[in-house]
Amino acid sequence: MKVLCLNPPFLQQFSREQRSPAVTKSGTIYYPMWLAYAAGALIQDGHDVELIDAVPRNWTHGHVAEHVERSKPDLIVIATSTPSIANDLAVGAACKTACPDTITVFVGVHVSAVPEETLRGNASADAVVIGEYELTLCELAGHLHDPRDRWRTIPGLAFRLGSDIIRTAPRPLNEQLDDLPMVAEVYRKFLNFKDYFYSIARYPEVTLITSRGCLHHCIYCVYPQNLTGRRVRFRDIEKVLDEWEFVETHFEGVRELFIEDDAMTLDAVRCQALMRRKIERGIRIGFTANSRADVDFETLKWLKKGGCRLLCVGFESGSQTILDRMNKKLTLEQSRRFVRDAKRAGIMVHGCYLVGLPEETEETLEATLAFAKELNTDTAQFFPLMVYPGTEAFEWARSSGYLATNDFSCWLTPEGLHNCVVNRPELSHTQLVAFCDRARREFYLRPRYILFKLRQILTRPDEAVRTLKSLRKFWKYLVQGSFSSNNQK
Repeated sequence: MKVLCLNPPFLQQFSREQRSPAVTKSGTIYYPMWLAYAAGALIQDGHDVELIDAVPRNWTHGHVAEHVERSKPDLIVIATSTPSIANDLAVGAACKTACPDTITVFVGVHVSAVPEETLRGNASADAVVIGEYELTLCELAGHLHDPRDRWRTIPGLAFRLGSDIIRTAPRPLNEQLDDLPMVAEVYRKFLNFKDYFYSIARYPEVTLITSRGCLHHCIYCVYPQNLTGRRVRFRDIEKVLDEWEFVETHFEGVRELFIEDDAMTLDAVRCQALMRRKIERGIRIGFTANSRADVDFETLKWLKKGGCRLLCVGFESGSQTILDRMNKKLTLEQSRRFVRDAKRAGIMVHGCYLVGLPEETEETLEATLAFAKELNTDTAQFFPLMVYPGTEAFEWARSSGYLATNDFSCWLTPEGLHNCVVNRPELSHTQLVAFCDRARREFYLRPRYILFKLRQILTRPDEAVRTLKSLRKFWKYLVQGSFSSNNQK
């Protein structure tokens, strides 16, 4: 089959595959990694596949329609997100108009949570894949022109059958991750790695994974709840390192890997073994990774030996009550110890803070800001709570009557930045966004922090490029905030 895998156009620099899809204040733009995995699996199954990321190309709906009209794919796989869903469905409709015989299939965490809702009322949408989508797409592509009633046998699918919406049995999580092709090969075939930027990684970087899923139960985290599951499936260490070596060899000029596991450090024994084998194999490329704040010092030392420069960690709150309420399974003292140990090991830390969760008050907001200043990580970000369909946090907000709107486009500000829609009596959504703006200013504009960054830029030229590239866009939002005075939602 001829297949088009499409990350559709939306706002400029919109990152659909990040955990909270938006235009970021730092200019970060993610690889379409999950879509690239699907493209690789379809190629491996013998299909004629094209992967297009329309965002960095600055394509419009019209560009997509013209391309579809020329190429006439049998199947179009369209990535989605919650704030862009109306746009994504409109792109699907434009594809249908351009090529009426094509089959349009929508994928991603949003449609996985609301497959029937997605299909109902959107006649141009033929099907939705629920959860991880490589295997389901491969099976669907193999039976694309069978009578549609036979699609009932394909697990992990919702599809239109006449006037009915059919949802098939759930598909078990893929236990054979090592059977999938290297996603880096797909990047190299279809994408320009210089189009992608992650503000905490050295530019240019390549985003990869060593595992899928997370064994923790944080109520807000969308990927484990809607896509990858709440248990961990690890890739074979040698396969992981084969891919790292492939990037080192074939991506000239790449300075770092970003490891986008939910937490690369979940298994300390495996993590240390991975670092030992990386050193033994002479793979030199460094990396930045997601982590939790419960990593022991010995593992941190091995990470440093293996080339880890920075860990991205969700500290989330300065209130233990809030941490417990979100099922973080983390203590404030663990976070303090982690930051001390990371600094001892020579690893930088990017701290993430999330405000607006159950039992949040003005006092706990201030405790979080004070805690962020106390930890004094290399960089920090402050998010208002973003609730997505399919998560426990969304169900809490909806059942409590706290959603300010049901219009998913309002999950973003007019400029495309994160916009909280959880409107509690004691803390409005606008208060939460305003607090994040203030917290960001107070964290970054401290004389202590400014002097630290100036010293870093002067003494570590390798960090200067990353810092200055982020600052060019970030400074505007640091001063202006998320909303202009006359342009609020």
